Amino acid sequence: MGILVPLSRLGWKQFREMGMMENNGLLAKVVAVYGSVVDAQFASGTEMPPVGTMLNVCTSTGENIGLQIVEHRGDNICRCVALGFTYGVGRNMPIRLQEKGVIVPRDLNQLYGRVLNALASPIDHKKELDTSDTLPLKNISVNSKLEVSPDAEEKPQVIYTGIKMIDLLFPLVKGSKSGLLGGAACGKTILILEIIHNIISYQSGTCIFAGVGERIREGNELYHEFLRADLLKRSILVFGQMNESPGMRFEAAHTAVALAELVLAQRKDVLFFMDNVFRFVQAGSELATLLGRIPSEGGYQSTLTSEISQLHEKIRSEKSASITAIEAVYVPADDMTDPAVVAIFAHMDSLIVLSRSLVQRGLYPAIDPLQSSANSLTPAVVGRRHFDVAQDVLRHFRRYDELERIVSIIGKEELAPEEKIIFDRAKKLQNFLSQPFFTAEDYTGRPGAFVSLEDTISGCERIISGELDKVDESRLYCIGKLEN
Repeated sequence: MGILVPLSRLGWKQFREMGMMENNGLLAKVVAVYGSVVDAQFASGTEMPPVGTMLNVCTSTGENIGLQIVEHRGDNICRCVALGFTYGVGRNMPIRLQEKGVIVPRDLNQLYGRVLNALASPIDHKKELDTSDTLPLKNISVNSKLEVSPDAEEKPQVIYTGIKMIDLLFPLVKGSKSGLLGGAACGKTILILEIIHNIISYQSGTCIFAGVGERIREGNELYHEFLRADLLKRSILVFGQMNESPGMRFEAAHTAVALAELVLAQRKDVLFFMDNVFRFVQAGSELATLLGRIPSEGGYQSTLTSEISQLHEKIRSEKSASITAIEAVYVPADDMTDPAVVAIFAHMDSLIVLSRSLVQRGLYPAIDPLQSSANSLTPAVVGRRHFDVAQDVLRHFRRYDELERIVSIIGKEELAPEEKIIFDRAKKLQNFLSQPFFTAEDYTGRPGAFVSLEDTISGCERIISGELDKVDESRLYCIGKLEN
């Protein structure tokens, strides 16, 4: 009986002598590990796999770790990013090729209601996927199946969220990209949860949610919210959470977008949500540091702009279906000029900015209408009446912002009568546009409210016309529609 030698103690020459390269598909061996970066050396004369190829290494604990090639170096060495933790990966361990890369079942119905990781593997402890008939998730071209509609922009379709502030001032258009920007604890996640709850409950289509670099608690809450609202049957959840390696966090976003492309190829509308894009950028920055690349402005990776572009250019529409993206964006230190945040701006059709001062005043959703913007707020998209009311509301908010500074110094009594009226109506508009959320009922004790666009517009018209001048502003705080 022969002596069993641990593979990690064998050299490359011994692999070849034992005939393991040909029989077991071994391609390379581990020569170095730098945190989440692994160097794989190929045999002399072996053709180097292209960048983006998936490899696989089995750790000393028996766990299979995916390796994605990101660089070709000298001496037949490929530098790889580990899609998992590299504990138990040692020198000279054998590396195999994943010929199909990341795969998903050809029958995408298996994925609905499931929670996947960046490798499209289920992590919800339910039954395994049937992989007898699969297709590669990435590096697959679906463009040939799509026909871009020449009149897609001429016939925009508004998606109603039931959230007064968004439907009135920042309407979501089918096939658009919207960003929810805000610092820590400004309510980005709870707002995106409410949008998901309302849109999927009242609209058709498939929901794909990408949880990139967020807390495990938030992913758990999201899953149970989907379960409670019976939304899982039309949803696919992809997570690369805060406790995972930067490679997994970075690839989770690409996996989710690739899934959205495959659903789009089936002529189905896709509602794509991501929380959050900044963590995707952060994961890319960590990888760039591990790979020894020279940083750019603000310490971010030099490939910042291209990475964000590559992710967002796949989010598009075609003649019979579309991908509508709503993405949360963390703003570090509330600095809207941060290079990563500015790079994301260029890809958004609507920017919804959350204000910390409104959070401190208890006005939820804490959207700052003067810093936010939406390309879709035009008479051609929303109609003349809606547009005129929205402009009147914005004018009241601008005037209120100017008068508030004066009031804080000399008091409201010093204002002219006309200014007092505008000041009071603007405060009533602020209170009216606050709203109780379904997803926050456990925290607020208030039942959630879905408000139709007609109720929102008519309520604002009544306030602006002066019909409610004698009503105390507190009666308008955190309500649904105005009662007669």
